[in-house]
Amino acid sequence: MELIFEQGAPGRTGIRLPAADVPEKEIEQMIPPKYLRLDPPRLPEVSEVEAVRHFVGLSQLNYGVDTGFYPLGSCTMKYNPKVNEEIANLNGFRGVHPYQNEDTVQGCLELLYQMDRYLSEITGMVKFSMQPAAGAQGELSGLMMIKAYHENRGEGHRTRIIVPDSSHGTNPASAQMAGLEIVEIKSSQSGRIDLDELKKNLDGRLAGIMLTNPNTLGLFESDIRKVADLVHQAGGLLYNDGANANAILGIATPGAMGFDVIHLNLHKSFAAPHGGGGPGSGPVGVKEHLVPFLPKPVVELKEGRYYLDYDRPLSIGRVKAFYGNFGVVVKAYAYIRAMGPEGLRRVTEDAVLNANYLMQRLKGYYELPYNQVCKHEFVLSGSRQKEKGVSTEDIAKRLLDYGYHPPTIYFPLIVKEALMIEPTETESLETLDEFIETMIKIAREAAQEPETVIKAPHTTVVGRLDGVKAARKPVLRWKPDA
Repeated sequence: MELIFEQGAPGRTGIRLPAADVPEKEIEQMIPPKYLRLDPPRLPEVSEVEAVRHFVGLSQLNYGVDTGFYPLGSCTMKYNPKVNEEIANLNGFRGVHPYQNEDTVQGCLELLYQMDRYLSEITGMVKFSMQPAAGAQGELSGLMMIKAYHENRGEGHRTRIIVPDSSHGTNPASAQMAGLEIVEIKSSQSGRIDLDELKKNLDGRLAGIMLTNPNTLGLFESDIRKVADLVHQAGGLLYNDGANANAILGIATPGAMGFDVIHLNLHKSFAAPHGGGGPGSGPVGVKEHLVPFLPKPVVELKEGRYYLDYDRPLSIGRVKAFYGNFGVVVKAYAYIRAMGPEGLRRVTEDAVLNANYLMQRLKGYYELPYNQVCKHEFVLSGSRQKEKGVSTEDIAKRLLDYGYHPPTIYFPLIVKEALMIEPTETESLETLDEFIETMIKIAREAAQEPETVIKAPHTTVVGRLDGVKAARKPVLRWKPDA
């Protein structure tokens, strides 16, 4: 079958391979004939410049925080300073090997040790492990430690984890993986933990509760100390999903709120690149009573020498090969050192200011289920537009026509037609105003010419896909006979 490609022509090439230095007869003797290719692969025949332009063109179709506003709620897609990349690329960091002798990597171990100290101070914890590769793995590690803690105390019957209905989707999934029973409780009308519902589920089987503070609605849990007291009095522990730490840096600490364990997303709050499949980093930190259960090894300092401590009999063991995604930790370390305490506090102040500015400007055009001061993110509803036949997904697709990455949609599940928006601290007033005007324009289109929004996107290379089919039957590679 003759293949027709958009670029190239028969006989055109952009490479020149060296002649084989193994005689053909020897190749036939070494490789069974059935494994030898008899015909050349059916690939495009293109020149070097055609190949370069093709792949560079594809890269330019990708959307990222370096190319535009990325208001993805609950994911903190903030700008990543390029100096962090340069620092992580220094030979002393880039060129190390995890099997090197400890004496040859004292600088790397010192960085891990110092990062532990910084994150502990920022969160109000006692000690951190950098091992978990991402937030969900940090969650799993924290829950494994909670489970091990109860078992070590002879209370292995404590297997119930309370999870609010506004939680991140990974929370119940992590609890399930840890072998714990999930108990979902409803939020109050204010969008926060319902203390009466909580009290109904505090019994001798309680292992703990998983909370995000501020929560997924962008609202601070004002009763957090009451929640902590109730859970602790019932014998349970508090797990803090630290995905929303961008809202409290330098102002409040989960430790002071009563949390016993927390994970942080270095690829969210601490400006390491986020998305594209990774790598991520989800360090997990604990209070004193959980330190013995941390993943091992942990970095310790003795008589001026840093070393890896494997002698931890109560540890939950490894959760990641070696010591975590070290390069990501280096980038976050550089970010913390560059920002300092005042800079981290300013991050929170600006993130909260930006979110409230967007919310106030947009609430006249979209439904605002929880009309109150938010933290770093807020949730609108497209229910008004839905009455005109325009769904939240339609709004998200229309945003693509205007050059914006859509916010998170249909989450949290407790808000119908949800649009969860997080502007982060790194966006200018001009960028926010342009986004606001675009959202207002789409709201007007939905009211006056709904078909324009329903059939969006109109300007992208690929039109609207069948989302269900794309998820269940993805085409991940090119097939010549397809």
